[in-house]
Amino acid sequence: MKSKSSMTFRNMAAACLILAAYPQVSAAQTNQATEPAILSYSDLADLADAAPLVAAARIRSIIALPAEQAQNVPAGQKRLYVEAEVTNLIRGESGISPLVYYLYDAPLNARGKLPKLKKANVILFARPAARPGEIQLVTRDAQIPATPATLEKVKTILSDLMTERAPPRIIELGDAFHVAGTVAGEGETQIFLRTASGEPVSLSILRRPGQEPKWAVALGEIVDEAARPPAPGTLLWYRLACSLPPALPERSVRALSPSDAEAARVDYALIIQSLGNCGRTRTPL
Repeated sequence: MKSKSSMTFRNMAAACLILAAYPQVSAAQTNQATEPAILSYSDLADLADAAPLVAAARIRSIIALPAEQAQNVPAGQKRLYVEAEVTNLIRGESGISPLVYYLYDAPLNARGKLPKLKKANVILFARPAARPGEIQLVTRDAQIPATPATLEKVKTILSDLMTERAPPRIIELGDAFHVAGTVAGEGETQIFLRTASGEPVSLSILRRPGQEPKWAVALGEIVDEAARPPAPGTLLWYRLACSLPPALPERSVRALSPSDAEAARVDYALIIQSLGNCGRTRTPL
């Protein structure tokens, strides 16, 4: 492929430094659709949460790498060495070069051809690479079209991620507790979550006779009974809906009596049903 770019095949040799750290692909990842899907809130949050560097950019030129420099490329894709002009640094504490260079596995169209990427406006989710100006995409598909709507969603997600009270990443479920009420149909369940930061997060479910059960999430030691479940399409909802397992594991109820353990399982199932599907349209790579 010929290019009028300022890049040369000498630049392509530098791509090997990025390639050395480029993620390997498994057999399950080799049959992806060639047409990009519309990304959901959770898709964008996955990318934004993994990327220390997020930028809007305009592609200036591309070079298709020869086969010997593009191993482990999924079927139906072609590895490119891309030069792009940064138009907006959205996230990046150390700044970014006006021109960036990176590898991208571009999905081929139905005719086996590359999409028209030159002059395309894109959002890049990346990390700095070894040399100035070089970056590494956090996943193979971490270059997405920069539509105005998508840009606003990404900026909102990043703003929420960087707030002081941002919900932490959830690692797993901890212990569950259940206290039955004094009358039939009354009871309260509390389930603790283990987080990457160690910050306390817990779920509480309250049942009263003649009322719909209520549940809430607490980011801290104190449970606010007036709190409401998180709205879909928010960072707290994403942390829960995309991280919690479908059922309460046995280890979480190991200290409870059989009746209390069953009540905790039923209450947890209520939370999962209320949260709904995580909504991912892509498989994180």
